[in-house]
Amino acid sequence: MKPTILIIDDEVLIRENLKTVFLMEGYEVVLAGNGEDGVSKFADSEPDVVLLDVKLPDIDGKEVLERIKKVDGNAVVLIITGMPGFEDAVEFIKSGAYDYLPKPMNIEELKFHVERALESARLKKKVEDIERQEIEKYGFERIIGKSKAIKDVCSLASKVAVSSTTPVLITGESGTGKELLARAIHLSSPRSDKPFIIVNCTTLSEELLESDLFGHEKGAFTGAIRKKIGKFEIAQTGTIFLDEIGDLYPKLQMKLLRVLQEHEIERVGGTFPIKVDVRIISATNKDLTLMIKDRGFRED
Repeated sequence: MKPTILIIDDEVLIRENLKTVFLMEGYEVVLAGNGEDGVSKFADSEPDVVLLDVKLPDIDGKEVLERIKKVDGNAVVLIITGMPGFEDAVEFIKSGAYDYLPKPMNIEELKFHVERALESARLKKKVEDIERQEIEKYGFERIIGKSKAIKDVCSLASKVAVSSTTPVLITGESGTGKELLARAIHLSSPRSDKPFIIVNCTTLSEELLESDLFGHEKGAFTGAIRKKIGKFEIAQTGTIFLDEIGDLYPKLQMKLLRVLQEHEIERVGGTFPIKVDVRIISATNKDLTLMIKDRGFRED
């Protein structure tokens, strides 16, 4: 399978030149001319490597990087900039960038850096696949931790897993294994042989996230040239994992409430409800109790 590279740069000439270079090197190439489009195409294409320009017409490269890393914490992103600076480089590396490269670019050097980044991506994916296989084989037994707190969490989660319908909320700081726990719950449940679909609630605009979750009908909005099946329908009879639920837009909180209460969705532009049989597992690093008090999250 060809590796995929996503190039996010507002300069058409640079995008097209880099596209030609990497097509000749055997890559699948995805192009984006601004930050919002870049984040959306990253979520859709799941590229192996990203080339990201710092200066973009809508949002800056730092925000794009942060949103990409929320979609995939292992994303390998190379920053390219016409105004290189040591302090900026340090900030981008701290934010998760793999490397920081100046413009104008020497093509041979750029290819070397991309190949090195691709190898890093392959190694990370290999480790991730091994970890996933271990979880799928052993469930809660492979969640590392000897503390009483970890054991208590796994004990409670294993009890919850037995039910195939009870919604679950997992709270904890970033990097504490919330997705791992959600996957273990799914694999220990009666739905274990059904889909496990992951959605990050922070990565897309309200309109795009609504379409991603609930789907849309042809002609529902400008650019909706065909019907799209949303993640809730894709997860039918399985489990959907809503990561960073604390960042879910208020309008979509209302639509999620309908799923929880009525077990049905309606596509954007649709005229009839669609029944869904999906278990919902959510996770957040925010204090939802405090958000409810501040009216930042619906109590129901």
